[in-house]
Amino acid sequence: MGMRSPAWGLATTTPRARALQHAVALRMTRPETPGGSRPSPRHNDRMSQFSAEVLQAAAREREVQLTTLGRKTGKPRRVTIWIGTDGKRLYIRSGEGMRRHWPQNLLAKGEGAVQLGKAEVKVKPRLVTDPAEARAVSELYRSKYGPFVRASKPDQPLTLGEKTTFELLPG
Repeated sequence: MGMRSPAWGLATTTPRARALQHAVALRMTRPETPGGSRPSPRHNDRMSQFSAEVLQAAAREREVQLTTLGRKTGKPRRVTIWIGTDGKRLYIRSGEGMRRHWPQNLLAKGEGAVQLGKAEVKVKPRLVTDPAEARAVSELYRSKYGPFVRASKPDQPLTLGEKTTFELLPG
């Protein structure tokens, strides 16, 4: 269904909060795959496939509308965000981390919708927990949106955007 733990809303500045987030992430993901990513239990080849039209629209569009359901109100909330693709997967991220409401809503409800051109695509989030994958998504964003997209180096902590990077799975 998606991650419904209140732990994701906690600040990650305390060891207890980080440990809780790590425990929830481990519960919600399988062991690392050969590529290094940690897919969710619902993540498999069949479910991670978007149509070629959706992937092409994501590559073409500079901004998309993401609709989430408010975690407290249950009301639809719409935000304009950037989207990235490697040609097989879709990624979104919050440059301000969990301070924004939309990533909290997306995790709490475990579903959303992305407006790609005239099509609305239902999605489920997978929080990217592998630092190498998060940094690779930064490079995807950098190639699409320019040099002001910062990627951390392997010996540095992840940026806020990298910490709140989501792979979108078909919903």
